[in-house]
Order: sequence, then structure tokens, then C-alpha cells
Amino acid sequence: MLEARSLPAKVVLQLVATILVLPFLYPLVAMVQESLAGTGWNNYATVLAIPELPVFFRNSAIIAVCVIVIVYVCTMLASFAFSKLRFRGKEVLFWLMLAALTLPEVVILAPLFATASALGIYDTFIAVILPLAALQIPFTVLLTRNFVDGIPNDLLDAARVDGATTWKTFRYVVWPLTAPIGAAIVVLTLIGTWNDYLLPLVFLQDPGLQTVTLVPTFFVGEFNNDQTKVVAAAVVTAIPEIVAYLLLQRLFERGLSAGALK
Repeated sequence: MLEARSLPAKVVLQLVATILVLPFLYPLVAMVQESLAGTGWNNYATVLAIPELPVFFRNSAIIAVCVIVIVYVCTMLASFAFSKLRFRGKEVLFWLMLAALTLPEVVILAPLFATASALGIYDTFIAVILPLAALQIPFTVLLTRNFVDGIPNDLLDAARVDGATTWKTFRYVVWPLTAPIGAAIVVLTLIGTWNDYLLPLVFLQDPGLQTVTLVPTFFVGEFNNDQTKVVAAAVVTAIPEIVAYLLLQRLFERGLSAGALK
């Protein structure tokens, strides 16, 4: 790791870091300031007084946990296969999967709606969980495959010499070494799932199944558009993912940098 030792180098480095951070910090500060406009902290009191708010948080938590589990399991298995196993058409399948990165939610919304209606899962959590997981897996596999590529093949060869099967090699050799990138996957998946607005809006019509991303719509209507409470609701709904990032920050940064460089 490079280190600035002289005072001028430290000052320049600090100045550059501050300039790079400001474009991302300003919208957050502006959002908090806007949420306190008008009646101040009463905006948050109004948001927290919504009777359905605990249900919305519960629903978002259920969806997020399910998506994280699916993405994590599928990513680890697929990354191990694409990185360390040999099978016909491996690279073709890998690049076909990466092609899914070019598909935004809006493009596949109509096919997803038709599929969910045909399968009878419309207005259920499954209709949101499966598409969200499928949309995030290509990127997480790309990231994790680079990380798994950095695991020495000698470790796998040693496990095979000791009589380990492919599954045991993955379970006892590869998987324990992927904790940093696993934390990065959890955080990225949580952020992507928690912030998703379009799929819950379209596929969850029952008020008892809706998520926290729909809370700001309580303050927008035909005769009402209270932007201060909309922003306050956005701040409240963002708190869980901020806490999760702070708890996993060190592992997240290690995993993300290792997955990008190896």
C-alpha cells in the first residue's frame, strides 16, 4: 500500500480526497437539511407515526434476507465453478450470464409480469425476490470469480491428494477464504434490494406486502405533495442499510478491492 510521508504530499492527498468526496457528500447533507425544513423534527415524527411502517420494514427485511441468501449461495457456487472447474462451454456460459448485466428492470418488466401471472405468484414476495436475485447475480459472480481466481490452485490440489471431493474442496478450502468478498456481496445485495422501487411497486399490490421504498408515496397524492416529509421518509428508510454498511465496512472494502484486482 502506498503511503504519503512528507507533509506536502499528505496535504495534497487530503485535498484530493476531500474534492472527490464532496460530490457524494453534498446530496446527503442537502437531503437531511430538506427533511428538517418546515416543521423540523415533526417531519420525522409524522413518518414514524405511519401505522403500516413496521410492516413495511418487516416486508423489506424478509425480501432482503431471501435475496441475499439466494445471491450468496448461487454466487459462491457459480464463481467456484467458473474459476476452478473445467467443463465444456465454460467461457461461453460465463459471457452469456454477463450479458444479463445489460438488461435493466424496465426492459424485462413485461415478461416478468406475464411470467408471474402465469405461475400464480403475482402479488407475492416470490415475484419480487426471484427477479431481484437474478438481476444481481451476474455482477456478484463477476466480482467473486476474480477473487476465487486468486486462490492458489496448489491448495485445491493438496485437498484432492488428501481425498477430498469437489464439494469438500469447495466447502473446506475455497468457501472459508471467501469471507471478505462474501461480506461485499451481502452489502451490495442489501443495498440493491432495499432500494429497489420498481418491482415492489408493480408486483406487490396488497398493502400488507409493500416495502419501505413505497413509504414516500404516502405524502404524494392528487391534492398533496409534501416534499419535506418525502425526504424525511427517504432518510428513515435508508438507516438500516447505512448501519449494515458500517458494521461490515472493513470486510466490504477488503473484499471489493481484492475482487477487483485479483
